Amino acid sequence: MSPIFTLDFEASCLPKHGRSFPIEVAVATPEGEIWSWLIRPEPIWRAWTWTAEAEGLHGLTWDQLVREGRPAGEVVGELGQILAGQPAYADSYLDADWMRTLEMAAGVRPSIEVRHIDALINTLDLDDVAVAQAVLAAGDDGPRHRAGPDAVWLQALVRGLLAEAHPTRERIAA
Repeated sequence: MSPIFTLDFEASCLPKHGRSFPIEVAVATPEGEIWSWLIRPEPIWRAWTWTAEAEGLHGLTWDQLVREGRPAGEVVGELGQILAGQPAYADSYLDADWMRTLEMAAGVRPSIEVRHIDALINTLDLDDVAVAQAVLAAGDDGPRHRAGPDAVWLQALVRGLLAEAHPTRERIAA
């Protein structure tokens, strides 16, 4: 099986509040590597929605993104190199939309595939009990609403899902 990458985006708002755009993205690997980028707002995004609620959750300000964010093209290019044609798994269906928004801003044809974690759960043919066990094993003790820690948590969830799909002899005997 190919390595399973996990990915998470933070955004300017949730779509229920208006048109949202990506402000941070991170990718994590099974080996524990993590890459994270703040995304510089594109000029067209100035007319889109930015909410105080979202800023309160992720703690990133517009000014910080303008100062420290990377251009969309650089972020997409580096993501593409890291993923090397492999899909990345996310826990929100919105992450695929934010990837397309980022690729459009970069002026590139969409090529980075973001799959929902449900696709992996279905591939592994796990029931609700196994998924719940994997969620418990992943824990919930780290900070959330930042792309890096969220991608790392998703990687822990993937490890739990794989363990549930392929139990060891010791677990079977227990």
